[in-house]
Amino acid sequence: MKAVSTIEGRAIPYGAKNVDTDVIIPAKWLKTISREGLGEGAFESVRANPDNVFDDPEYAGAPILIAGDNFGCGSSREHAAWALLDLGITAVIAPSFSDIFSGNAFKNGILAVALPQEQVDRLLEVAREHPINIDLESQTVTTPFQDRFAFDIDPFRKHCLLNGLDEIGLTLEREASITTYEQRQARDMPWLAQGTGEKAA
Repeated sequence: MKAVSTIEGRAIPYGAKNVDTDVIIPAKWLKTISREGLGEGAFESVRANPDNVFDDPEYAGAPILIAGDNFGCGSSREHAAWALLDLGITAVIAPSFSDIFSGNAFKNGILAVALPQEQVDRLLEVAREHPINIDLESQTVTTPFQDRFAFDIDPFRKHCLLNGLDEIGLTLEREASITTYEQRQARDMPWLAQGTGEKAA
């Protein structure tokens, strides 16, 4: 998982409320187990409108999405997080998120920033013409106009995102301790190795 520290650039001013995972990535795209190519189907029903914000050249390559309340509600599908990443989005700002989406986003390295509606409204206004900065270390969202909005994040999630640690990465952080334990176990309880292809000492 790629480490997340500072995310800066244009933000897609979407703003819609109660966007469910079927809007983020329609069910017909769920047949794949690959994370690549899902950006093509992201927000497919929204993008059917030629004037949609996602295909506006003004926001091409934007790493931030600004959405409305209860973003990511509906069915549990990790493909929603994959689709956002494939679209180039690494942070979503909204007043609130569904718990399942928030968890899936975190596990895939997407920063979900919850801010009060009035602050989200301000960011939607700024995003139409100017970039936005998210600093995970200081837990702030700032604009070129001296707006500075603080957000909360679980300390464990912050640690993982800052260091690019998924479940495998967290396990590898303890590799030395695991190796020491396994060596001690092989020495003290050699019978446990029987039947594993290893010869007991």
